[in-house]
Amino acid sequence: MIELKNILYKVTLDAVVGDTSVSINSIQFDSRKVSKNDVFVAVKGSVVDGHDFIEQVIEKGANTIICEQIPDMTIEGVTYVKVDNSSKALAIMASNYYGVPSENLKLVGVTGTNGKTTIASLLYQLFKKAGYKVGLLSTVKILVDEKEYKTIHTTPDSLTINKYLSEMNDEGVEFCFMEVSSHGIHQSRTEGLHFEGGIFTNLTHDHLDYHETFAEYRDVKKSFFDNLPKSAFSLVNVDDKNGAIMLQNTASKKYTYALKSFADYRAQILENQLNGLFLKINDNEVWTRLIGNFNAYNLLAIYGTADLLGLESVEVLRLMSELDSVSGRFQYLISDEKITAIVDYAHTPDALKNVLETINSIRTKNEELITVVGCGGDRDKTKRPKMAHIASALSDKVIFTSDNPRTENPEQIIKDMEVGVQPQNFKKTMSIVDRNQAIKTACQLANANDIILIAGKGHETYQEINGVRTNFDDYKIVEEFLKQLQK
Repeated sequence: MIELKNILYKVTLDAVVGDTSVSINSIQFDSRKVSKNDVFVAVKGSVVDGHDFIEQVIEKGANTIICEQIPDMTIEGVTYVKVDNSSKALAIMASNYYGVPSENLKLVGVTGTNGKTTIASLLYQLFKKAGYKVGLLSTVKILVDEKEYKTIHTTPDSLTINKYLSEMNDEGVEFCFMEVSSHGIHQSRTEGLHFEGGIFTNLTHDHLDYHETFAEYRDVKKSFFDNLPKSAFSLVNVDDKNGAIMLQNTASKKYTYALKSFADYRAQILENQLNGLFLKINDNEVWTRLIGNFNAYNLLAIYGTADLLGLESVEVLRLMSELDSVSGRFQYLISDEKITAIVDYAHTPDALKNVLETINSIRTKNEELITVVGCGGDRDKTKRPKMAHIASALSDKVIFTSDNPRTENPEQIIKDMEVGVQPQNFKKTMSIVDRNQAIKTACQLANANDIILIAGKGHETYQEINGVRTNFDDYKIVEEFLKQLQK
């Protein structure tokens, strides 16, 4: 048990009704999880408003309510705390409840549209290889050194973040690398965390269903850097025009990386092949197993971050040469029939363009490139025709299919995509709603030396249709179909 006033430290309080010396058991923002002597934080979500459940949680035993509006009728023995922003209060309280665990390790946040998972995951790999105890908070998984947990959101809720950071403290973790999404920033999930540094990858078309405008999306990302302390570093990609914007008004130490522009950390691609990249980074050469221009940027960000965190540059280069690709990020296999299948998470126009351009830059053009791609339901609809245009323009054959339709009609999603196909590319395309059948068809269409790209889901091992998740792993499915062709 802990006194309420201790977890309210640094929370801006507008009004208090009741006793802040009351002892509380735990913090909850989900009314279904509330039990006796809990604090309930009433958060206004996009679908549900926690304020509607205040009476219910008090009946279940909650002794403290954190809210943006104190109810007209208050109950004796219950403490009500009015705050301006419940989400922000929740994050600060969560940090206090777990003993401000982010202060006891070096936490680095990675934000941007593309590359977050790859950079955070590879930094985890690199620092593990360097002999440190390391943590990872990512889209793919949460790692407390070598202990793995499943994850759903890119940036978990603030209670979850601090719970795992606290566990990392208990395990003696020294460094933690964390994906920081625009949703997470906007919903104050990172409030109260102490960051050692922040990395900006790039900014492209995504999440406009949530942010409405690109400017709002950009400014939310920028607010992460605005809030970094003087003791932290900001490392940004200045080949992206938004990189310089991220550095405006930040108190942190400013560093840059680029392939094309003048920067603190620069790289030149010497060789780009299907089996890896040969790079020159700040006059030092390194061979890596990763593929493509986009991974050159990711590797450069990793090099710069490791340098800023105090690792020796020669050791960093050696470790970079040992890094393995991240699950679902340009993950490929070659069948006995010499058909190459690539699975990639590319689910934005820019990411899809990067992957297809990378494939086209290293192929011979004597083979066909067959792309299987879909778009998620209940998400930004404006990117659908753009992704279809890119896929049909940069591939020899394209199969439009379902991604995660969620509550939308998958046939309508595909129709939204087809609008973007230019007349000269119509004959290249076909539509197969069933993703399993679409992948099977791509395998049947492929001949020796052809390349199949399956884009959109990457590391995800499920498909979500009408609120139901079923097992679906692009990599395992294409691997199985290619094996069947060999029989």
